Amino acid sequence: MTYTTTEKTNMETVRKFFEVGPSKGDITAADALLAPGFSLHVPLPVAGPGIDAINNVITSCRAAFHGLNVTIEDMTADGDKVTCRFTARGEHKGEFMGLPPTGKPIAMTGIEIFRLENGKIAELWGEANLMGLMQQLGILPETTQ
Repeated sequence: MTYTTTEKTNMETVRKFFEVGPSKGDITAADALLAPGFSLHVPLPVAGPGIDAINNVITSCRAAFHGLNVTIEDMTADGDKVTCRFTARGEHKGEFMGLPPTGKPIAMTGIEIFRLENGKIAELWGEANLMGLMQQLGILPETTQ
């Protein structure tokens, strides 16, 4: 697939966001990639609107999952939107959504769609496999195939 210069730049901005925010916990560097009116749409309880919300998600996930690292498995761009399929890996060492630490390793998959405006991330819609995560943590039984 051939991407425009803007689409390539947007993809690089999203890649950098994953690297510095969720994977390294550098909130200041991640904030620099977000538009002032940033809006977050995820199926997680978040405290605060906008940039505060994403910072809370990153901070709480990094506190819950030691060594958290997010790998982008696939990335595409179309105009002002970038879509990523990712895998987040870590070890459950802290409380997550009220669940006490289990010490178990996790590999959670998800998909996020980013809308960029003037080179910055203006919106993020995320869907993560929380059921699969709960199965890995032993909260829900594994499904049989």
